[in-house]
Amino acid sequence: MTEQGYRVPEVTKIVGITYRQLDYWARTGLVRPSVQDAKGSGTQRLYSFQDLATLRIIKKLLDTGVSLQQVRKAIGTLRELKEPPLGTTLVSDGNRIYAVHSPEAVVDLLAKGQGVFALAVDRVWTDLEGTLAKSSRRASKAAGSAGGA
Repeated sequence: MTEQGYRVPEVTKIVGITYRQLDYWARTGLVRPSVQDAKGSGTQRLYSFQDLATLRIIKKLLDTGVSLQQVRKAIGTLRELKEPPLGTTLVSDGNRIYAVHSPEAVVDLLAKGQGVFALAVDRVWTDLEGTLAKSSRRASKAAGSAGGA
């Protein structure tokens, strides 16, 4: 059974990024489509659910003010981990990004007076599942009402 792939227009809408961002990130290797990469003119990229989750994490990090260079390093490190990123919380002070595996580490950072944010990868994952389920239900309803007319 092959994995479902999400086309570029769906991806940009679901993740909340522009086509140019997605194209640049694919061409530079930040997030390459894992279901099907473009193979010349006329072929389309197909992204997996995991790709969508990674893209959403990148978008959220950029939205908080983390530089694209730092995001690239963080995503590279997440890929090198032997464990899946679910259960990981990302914390940043705007300059560095930390992967936190226990609440104590976050408390310690806050106690030192650094302003940080936390991004729970699990939450991005479940939010994305909800968004895709809603989108699928809307598409089914639209197809049903179009066929019944």
